[in-house]
Amino acid sequence: MTAMPRRTGHSGAAPRRAAIGELLTIGSHELHIRQDGPADAEPLLLVHGFMESLHWWDRLTPLLSDTYRIIRVDLAGYGCTRIGSGYDASSQAALLEAALDRLELSDLTAVGHSWGADHVLSLAERSDRVARIVVIGQAPDCSDLPIPAIARLLGFGAMDPIVAMAHRLVPQPIFRRIIAHAFAEGFDLTTLDDPQQLYADYKAMSPRMFRTAALDRPKALARRPLDARVRELARPTLVIHGQQDRMFDCARAVARYAAAGARTEVVPNAGHSPQVETPHQVAALIRDFCGGPQRMTVSIPEGNFEL
Repeated sequence: MTAMPRRTGHSGAAPRRAAIGELLTIGSHELHIRQDGPADAEPLLLVHGFMESLHWWDRLTPLLSDTYRIIRVDLAGYGCTRIGSGYDASSQAALLEAALDRLELSDLTAVGHSWGADHVLSLAERSDRVARIVVIGQAPDCSDLPIPAIARLLGFGAMDPIVAMAHRLVPQPIFRRIIAHAFAEGFDLTTLDDPQQLYADYKAMSPRMFRTAALDRPKALARRPLDARVRELARPTLVIHGQQDRMFDCARAVARYAAAGARTEVVPNAGHSPQVETPHQVAALIRDFCGGPQRMTVSIPEGNFEL
C-alpha cells in the first residue's frame, strides 16, 4: 500500500484534481481508487457524497490505516473518475461491486457519507462481500432537505447547457457560502490541509449530477427510504450523525434508524460531515463497531471552530 501524502494549500483561480491513487479499469471505465494501510488487513470502503471526492476522507484515513486496509474511490462523475453516465445509486453500486470483485475483497465494512450512504446500501443489496455498513450524516430520505423550487427546472433536458454554464462560472466565495451548510456553524474551512479542496471537488463534478441529486434522488428515497432498506438488509449497521447538522434533523434521523435496528451515535460538536469536522471521534466509533483495536492517540479537542 502507498502512504497518504500530506497535501498543502495552493493559490490560483482554477484548482484541479490530480490522481493520488490508481485508475482501475472496470469494463470500458476507469475508476479512480486509492488504497492505504496493510494489504492483508480488514478492508474499509469509504464512499463520498454529493459535490465531494475521495479527499473528503483525507482526515479520517490516517486515523484508521494503521490497522485497516482503506479503499477510497471517486464515484462516477466525480474527482478523477471520468464516466459520462450511470450516476444513480444503482449504477454507482454496480461500479463499486465490480471493483470489489477485481480486488477480491470480503468481510468488508462499507462507509458512506451523505449521498454515499445510498450507494453503500445499494452495494450491500448487490454483494455479500459487504458484511457491515456505516452511514454518516444522512437521513433516511430527503423530507428534511430544503430543495429550491428552481431545482424542478433541472428535469428538462433543455436546461442542461444553462446548468453546465452555472456550474462552470460559480465563483469560489459563493460556493464557500453554500458548502458551509455541510458543516456545523462556525467550522473553519481554512483548517483543511488544502483550503481549496472543497471547491476543486465541486468543479471536478459533472454538472449532470445536479439533476440526479435534486430530482431523481428525492423520488427514489421517497419510494424506498434508507431506514427501510437497513431493516430489510438486517446486516450490522452503524449510523453516525452530527448533532449540529444543518441539512437534516439529527434527532428524527437517528430515531428512524434506531427503530430499523441500527446502532446510532450522535457527535455533539459536528454538523453534516463528522468525518471532516471530528475525525478522531468518528475513527473511534468505527473501530468500536468493527471490533478492531482502539488506536492510542493524544486527545485533541475537536469543534469550537470560528469563521
